Amino acid sequence: MSYLLAFLGFSALIWLHELGHYWAARRVGMKVERFSLFFPPHIWKRKRGETEYAIGLIPLGGYVKIMGMSPREEIPPGEEARSYSNMPVGKRIFVIAAGPAMNVLVAFVILFGLYVVLGTSTSTTRVDRLEPGSAAASVLRPGDRLVAVDGVRGDARALGQQIATHRCAGTPSDGCLATRPVKLTVIRNGSEQVIVARPRYDAEVKRTRLGFSFASENNPVGPVDAVGKSGAAMWRVSTATADALTSLVYDPKAREEISGVVGSYEVTRQSFEFDWAQALNVLAIISLSLALVNLFPFLPLDGGHIFWALVEKVRGRPVAYSVMERASVVGFVLVLMLFAVGLSNDIGRLQGEGFGIR
Repeated sequence: MSYLLAFLGFSALIWLHELGHYWAARRVGMKVERFSLFFPPHIWKRKRGETEYAIGLIPLGGYVKIMGMSPREEIPPGEEARSYSNMPVGKRIFVIAAGPAMNVLVAFVILFGLYVVLGTSTSTTRVDRLEPGSAAASVLRPGDRLVAVDGVRGDARALGQQIATHRCAGTPSDGCLATRPVKLTVIRNGSEQVIVARPRYDAEVKRTRLGFSFASENNPVGPVDAVGKSGAAMWRVSTATADALTSLVYDPKAREEISGVVGSYEVTRQSFEFDWAQALNVLAIISLSLALVNLFPFLPLDGGHIFWALVEKVRGRPVAYSVMERASVVGFVLVLMLFAVGLSNDIGRLQGEGFGIR
């Protein structure tokens, strides 16, 4: 079921992105010749009015074909005014920007809904889930309140970090036992107890763990506060995405962190298995990241079309198509390289350490 839900989630993001282009084009009077979910070869087609609706076989995106997107395209007599290339610059930018804008709107709606329905989550130091067969499963019980680890007190994050200070001998391998046991001070049934356990190294998260999770408390959030919190969350994702993409140029470690379509799909799928709210949050992040990546000023991305439209506006006349063709080669190579790096990383994670969904 998680595979189907992840596929439907991704398909919805693609469909809504293209719907933004489609709606804006129809709004300004452009002729939309085809609306395709996924890329050819097409497995389904149907024409309604002047637009052909299709579903492709390759689920790596979608597209809206607007008449006159290429200046070399032959326009039927009498329809020149509805051609993309003959529209004012402002209308062209409106149509192209509508796709990323739809993804931004989708991200906001998802986050807003999660805040209103679930509120904000505050981590506690109360034990919630125990992983079967883990060190914690034999010594802890759901409902235990963890007071200290090795005498160190603090919140859930501080306690987890203290557990991670216990390491295996030599180079750690997945499942190895820490050399020193952890002393856990817990309150159970109103009385304080000291429990000893030895954490194991988890190669996915690259630290030692006991194998339990802390419970969280939900605090209600009103619609007004939800707007502010959604906006703040989107800003954090936007700055992190921009930093990650710009650091690709000079930081090899940043290139190792990039995920492609496969990785994004797998993270979403695993999130659906873990928790539906987390899965929706992942889809919101992907939707926003999709908008930001699309706005980079390179053809064939949406940002490339917007960039050349603005250049035309500044120059006061259209840019030669040959110039845009040469520039699009550079953009296509950059996009292909980014896709290749992401796919390579995804394959490595699938074969090795995984994606660390907890």
